[in-house]
Amino acid sequence: MSAAVLIERNPQRLSTAVLISLLAHALLLTLALGGQTFGLPGLQFPWKERRLSASDLQIVLAPAPLPPAAPSSAPAVAPVPPIEPANTPPEPPTPIAPAPAASAVPAAPPAPPPAATKPGEMVTTVIPPAPLSPPPPPAETATGAGTRPDVNLPLAPNAPQVRAAAKVVARDVALQNPDGPTPNTAVDTEQKKAEQKKAEQAARERALEEAKLEHDKAAAERLREEQDQAEALKAAQREAARQEQQAQQEAARQAQLRQDDARAEQAAKAKALETARMDAQRQETARLDAAKREAAQREQARLEEKAKQDDKARQELAQREQARAEAARVDAARAETSRKEAARQEQVKQAQQEAARQETERKEAARVEAVRQDALAKESARQEAIKQEAARQEAAKLEAARQEAARKELARQDAIKQEAARQDAIKQEAARQDAIKQEAIKKELARQDAVKQEAARQEAARQDAARQETARLEAAKQDAARQELSKQTQAQRDKAEQEAKREERLRAIGKQLNEEAAQRDAAAKAPSRSLLPGFSSLRRGYLMGRSDANAEMVAYAEAVAKKIESNMTFDMVRELVKQPHTQPIVTMAIRSDGSVEKVTFVVSSGVPALDEAIRKVVASQAGYGAFSPALARQYDVVEIRRTWVFDVAIRLQ
Repeated sequence: MSAAVLIERNPQRLSTAVLISLLAHALLLTLALGGQTFGLPGLQFPWKERRLSASDLQIVLAPAPLPPAAPSSAPAVAPVPPIEPANTPPEPPTPIAPAPAASAVPAAPPAPPPAATKPGEMVTTVIPPAPLSPPPPPAETATGAGTRPDVNLPLAPNAPQVRAAAKVVARDVALQNPDGPTPNTAVDTEQKKAEQKKAEQAARERALEEAKLEHDKAAAERLREEQDQAEALKAAQREAARQEQQAQQEAARQAQLRQDDARAEQAAKAKALETARMDAQRQETARLDAAKREAAQREQARLEEKAKQDDKARQELAQREQARAEAARVDAARAETSRKEAARQEQVKQAQQEAARQETERKEAARVEAVRQDALAKESARQEAIKQEAARQEAAKLEAARQEAARKELARQDAIKQEAARQDAIKQEAARQDAIKQEAIKKELARQDAVKQEAARQEAARQDAARQETARLEAAKQDAARQELSKQTQAQRDKAEQEAKREERLRAIGKQLNEEAAQRDAAAKAPSRSLLPGFSSLRRGYLMGRSDANAEMVAYAEAVAKKIESNMTFDMVRELVKQPHTQPIVTMAIRSDGSVEKVTFVVSSGVPALDEAIRKVVASQAGYGAFSPALARQYDVVEIRRTWVFDVAIRLQ
C-alpha cells in the first residue's frame, strides 16, 4: 500500500532512484576477484580483459653469450636493456631461422640456454603466451640457484581459448653463470603499467564515490531546508486559522449580545403593554361592577363572581405563560450545556485519535527505519515519500479541522436560527392568546352592553344618574389615558438612557482597544521599552498585549497564559459566564519568584461575581515560575495585561 502511494505521489523521483540503484548494482556485479595485492586477492574490471585480439609479437635480438674464460673467475656481462615494443597492430609471426645452438623456451620454469659455439652469435628466445589459468605463486627455479622477481600479476577470469602469437624476447645470458635465473624485464614493465592503470582506476572510483557522497549530502541538506520551510508554513497556517476562529467567536459573541439586548427590550415592551392592558381591564371591570350594583344586587354579585373568575383565569394564564417561558429557558440552557459537553467529548475523541495516529506513525516509522537498511538510494526515495505522505496527512488533518469548525459554526447558526424561530413561535402564540383574550373581552363587553341596555329599559328613572356616572367614568378613562401616556414617555426615556449607557460602554471599550493597538504599534516600532514609572522602588516591566521588544518578557507572559488556559480553570467560571457580561481586561502583576502581587481590572466584566472568580483563577494558579536570569536582571515585577475571553475554555488574548 505504501509503495503504491509513493509511486502515485512522486513517480519521477522514484524512477530516478531506482535507475541509480540498478546502475550501482550492475557495476558491483561486473567486478570480479583477480590479481594479488600484498598476498590478497584484488578486484579486476571486465573491460581490462582482452578476449578477441591476440597478444602482440615482440622479438628482441641479443648477442650470444661468450664461452667461459676460466672456471675461477666469471666476469658478468651487463644485460642489454630491453627494447620497448612499438605500438603497432599485431602481425602474423615471421618464421625466424634459429641459430644452431638456439632452443625454444617451454611454458615451464625457464631452463638455462645452451652456450653458443661462437662469440657474438645471437640467441633467439621465444616465450609462448601466458596460460589462461591463474599463475602459481612465486617459487624457486628448477636449479634452486635464484628466485623470480616478486611481481603482482592481475588474475583474469577464464576465457575461451584464443590462439595468440608467441612473444619473443631476447635475453642476455650470463657468461659465467648459465644456470642462474633469467629476469623477465618486459613482463615486469607490463605488470607495472597494469598496476598503475589499476591504481588510477581505483583513484577514479574513489573520486566518483566521494562525489556521490557529496551529492547525497547536498540533497539531504536541501531536503532538511524544504522540511523547515514546510514546518514554518504549517505553523503560519495554524496561527492564521486560530486567529480567524477567534475573530469568528468574537463576532458570534457580539451578535449574541445584540440578540440578548433585543430580546430584553422586546420583553420589557411586552410586559409594559400587558401591565397597561391589565390596568385598563381592571378599570373597565370596576366601572361595570358599579353599573351592575345599580342595576340589581343579584346581577352585581354574579358580575363580581365573573370578574373574580376572569382575574383568576388571567393569573393562571400568566402563570402558565411564565412557566412556559421558564421551561423554554431551561431547555435552552440544557441544550447549550449538552452542546458544550458534546464539543468537549469531540475534542477529547479527536485528541485520542490524534494520539493513536501518532503512535501508528511512530510504529510505521520504526518499521520503515528497519527496512531502510537495505539500500541507500531506496531509503532516500522512501523517506521522501513518507515525508510527503505525512505532509498530505497533516494537510488533510488541517482540512478536516477546518471542515469540523465550519460544521460546528453551521450547527451553531442553525441552533441560533431554531432559537429565533422558537422565539417567533412563542411571540405568535402570545399574540394569538392576546387576540383570544381581546375577543373574549369584546364578547363580554357586548354582553354587558346588552345587560346595560336592559337595565336602562328597566330603570328609566335613573337615566340621569347613569349619565353622571358615565361622565365620571369618562373622566377616569381620560385620566387613565394620561397616566398611560406618561408611563410610555417614562419607558421611552428609560430606554433612551439605557441605550446611551450602552453606547458609552461600547465607546469606552473601543477607546481601550484603540489605545492597546496604539501601544502595540509603538512597541513594534520602538527598539526597546524603557521602564515605566511606578509607585514603588521595585523595577517593573509592562507588557500590553502579546508583542514586545523584550523576548524574555513575551516568553514568560505566554507561559503564564498557557498555564491558566490549560489547567481546567473554566469550571470556576462556567455558570457565571452565562450571564450577560463584557470581556474583561485584566492586569496581573507577578513578582520575580512567580508569586502574584496584585490583580487589577482595566475593564470590568460588569458582573462582580465573575470579576471575583477571575481573581480566584489567577490566585489558584499562583507559582508561575521564577523569572529567567536575563529577565530577573531587568525587572523585579512584570505586569501582564490581557483580555479574557470565555467560550468553551478561558482564552487570554
